[in-house]
Amino acid sequence: MDFTFLYTSFLRLIVGIPLTLQLAFSSIGLGLVLAILLAAMMRSRLLPLAWIADGFVFVFRGTPLLVQVFLIYYGLGQFRPYLDEMGVWWFFRSPYYCALLALLLNTAAYGAEIVRGGLQSVPHGQIEAARAFGMSGFTLYRRIIAPIALRQALPAYGNEIILMIKATSLVSTITLMEVTGLAHKIISETFRAFEVFFVAGAIYLAINFTVTRLIALAEHWIAPDLDQASRPIEVGKLSH
Repeated sequence: MDFTFLYTSFLRLIVGIPLTLQLAFSSIGLGLVLAILLAAMMRSRLLPLAWIADGFVFVFRGTPLLVQVFLIYYGLGQFRPYLDEMGVWWFFRSPYYCALLALLLNTAAYGAEIVRGGLQSVPHGQIEAARAFGMSGFTLYRRIIAPIALRQALPAYGNEIILMIKATSLVSTITLMEVTGLAHKIISETFRAFEVFFVAGAIYLAINFTVTRLIALAEHWIAPDLDQASRPIEVGKLSH
């Protein structure tokens, strides 16, 4: 294996890391806002709102992300006259904004189910106890429901963050030069696919390892008691 070529490839690929992270965390942040809204709609007593949210989740969870990227970037381009009239063509002609929109909508669909599951996991007895103490509305959500739901949803949402970081590799198909896009460019110049994708895979692995450690720290910060309870009990302590 040519280590000089690996090092050269690494230097060229790390240039794409900022775009990869920007796409991943921008879509995750904006998608979380939309996911919370969708989860609230799914739990709403107004059936039309619940149907809209359920339909959105069904469509974006049931179709491949790559197809969604192509539909937004290539498909909507067929409606350029209408988009021009609406004044939004500047958005849909940009591969960056189209990629961001596709990633955002996709992660919002998965995130909505995670948030809904977290909200449903809150014990009804704790909600009733809080109401007995006079809590209601926003105070009830802020002090009781949200902290418990966050504790339950964070591990699953951590997995979604990792999946979205890996999913950014798909945007290379619409000319964006993130890590995978740069890898394809180097391969087209050198015809050395194994070494280039080996380095690209190592970069994604390093990014996701860092993210998993940060998520683990966040879980410990939110629920240190659960982290302590999950550790094995030392034999010596059982004798006391």
